[in-house]
Amino acid sequence: MLLKHGLARGTYAERADDGLTLVECAITNAVRCVPPENKPTPAEIKTCRNFLAAQISAMTHLRAILALGKIAHDSVCDALGAKKSAHPFKHGVATRLERLTLVSSYHCSRYNTNTGVLTEAMFDDVVKRAKLAALPQI
Repeated sequence: MLLKHGLARGTYAERADDGLTLVECAITNAVRCVPPENKPTPAEIKTCRNFLAAQISAMTHLRAILALGKIAHDSVCDALGAKKSAHPFKHGVATRLERLTLVSSYHCSRYNTNTGVLTEAMFDDVVKRAKLAALPQI
């Protein structure tokens, strides 16, 4: 999807040295560790929030965030001090938080894609929305 939308260049080969480079975007995790069964605990999520908040504040030109999954969505809200009740997670919804637009998507896990919870068309749409939200406002 990153290649399709011009957010990366090179060739993706599922290796760290495949030469793929990001273009005007960054990838970060709301939870930095890989917990058992890939299900982070509330304590792990809270511990990692300081790292996420620091990364967001360091990106002074950041205009949009694409959150993959409810944990990421909620972590961004918490990192920015936004009330989750005012900004509930819903796939495909874009919401304004401070200087940023938060676009939320179901996580692109194998489970979600294999079961049709998240289709390629749905993911394409949210990536497109996030890219448009990141464009300078004229």
